[in-house]
Amino acid sequence: MANTSSAKKATRKIARRAAVNKNRRSRVRSFIRKVEEALASGDQSAAKAAFTAAQPELMRAASKGVLHANTASRKVSRLAQRVKALSA
Repeated sequence: MANTSSAKKATRKIARRAAVNKNRRSRVRSFIRKVEEALASGDQSAAKAAFTAAQPELMRAASKGVLHANTASRKVSRLAQRVKALSA
């Protein structure tokens, strides 16, 4: 357990940041899931719409440090590839 007042404050800050990051990560997963579901159903227009909504969300998570930048880029790239393959 934290003894000093600064250590106690640090634990409070960490808890707040963890909660924010958890919400962001959950939000990203929801956007990705919507793209996955649209791809599974074979709905091209829905997949494109879901992808255009998910892309900035992934990059925002990367810029906030929730995801590594390369991880976000890889996910965007792979989703874009699958959406493009669906339309072809």
